[in-house]
Amino acid sequence: MTARDPALLLVAHGSPDPDWRRPLERLLTQLRSQLGSRVTLAYLAHAPSIEDVVAGFAAAGHARVVVVAALLSPGGRHVKQDIPAAVAAARARFPDLELQLAPGALGDDDDVISALAAAALTRLEGHR
Repeated sequence: MTARDPALLLVAHGSPDPDWRRPLERLLTQLRSQLGSRVTLAYLAHAPSIEDVVAGFAAAGHARVVVVAALLSPGGRHVKQDIPAAVAAARARFPDLELQLAPGALGDDDDVISALAAAALTRLEGHR
């Protein structure tokens, strides 16, 4: 993998609570085992911000970054307004970097819905 390969930027809301961050950090660890430093996580309400991460990708020589909302629902202000606005600001700051915003949110993906359903059923089985 080279800097020519697209980088992946996951965006979540953020929280100072380490329990809140733990699942996203586990996701990041799993993705890094496949993508290395081409993937990282930004937060809307905490550091690092989208612009901070994009600056890092630009400094590393990446030409393209795909931004994905690591949220459960595609509805709401974060997916519809906050993330697009932050991506637009990063585009203005780094015009030579191609920033692509993936539509929707991870939680709306059929595979994620299936994984959540399986996890819910596992918990149900544990309470029989």
